[in-house]
Amino acid sequence: MSAPSVIHRSLQIPAAGVVLEADLGVPQEPARGAVLFAHGSGSGRHSPRNRYVADELNRAGLATVLADLLTAQEEQIDLRTAELRFDIDLLAVRVTALADWIAHSEPAAGLGIGLFGASTGAAAALIAAANRPNTVQAVVSRGGRPDLADTHLPEVHQPTLLIVGERDPVVIELNRRAMRKLGGRTRLAVIPGATHLFEEPGALEQVARLARDWFLRHLQPLPPGANDG
Repeated sequence: MSAPSVIHRSLQIPAAGVVLEADLGVPQEPARGAVLFAHGSGSGRHSPRNRYVADELNRAGLATVLADLLTAQEEQIDLRTAELRFDIDLLAVRVTALADWIAHSEPAAGLGIGLFGASTGAAAALIAAANRPNTVQAVVSRGGRPDLADTHLPEVHQPTLLIVGERDPVVIELNRRAMRKLGGRTRLAVIPGATHLFEEPGALEQVARLARDWFLRHLQPLPPGANDG
């Protein structure tokens, strides 16, 4: 079976009092779910690693939204101070608002939503999942810091996949501790030979494959009236 054709477009999404730049990828045939990417640690929608994963999800029939979680002005401030990238509460509010936008906007309205979080964005994604138990159906973390979601972890009942590199021992331990607090089904996938950024040959391909399979397994159309917002 050939991969579906994908329509790409850039847009601006109102979210929690600001307007965020975003790139949308939507299969021309009916999508099987929608995945929102929550970037972290100074990254944004142009992250080559997240774009690679998004392309693979599009090929599998999933819609994707890659949005900057900071405005252009905030990004300039963060470049100088590196403070906003660690403001998990701020990032979580915006991920939640973006998930609400997806849940109510064509062509993703009515689709189950998955969250793909990287680094500090994984903590924001998990808090958003706790905030939106009906519309967010699954979470994937890549090299993430789920521990930064801390007290929210028991409230996350969605299936959660934590992907870490074998050569990232500190983050592996932080993910193991977070697993014990998460309230739903969890899986820890350790990529052999991979470091924190998964730059080794074949490592990112494994991340994309694991994420694709997790979302395809767990994302379902929303039943009528299931929206959280």
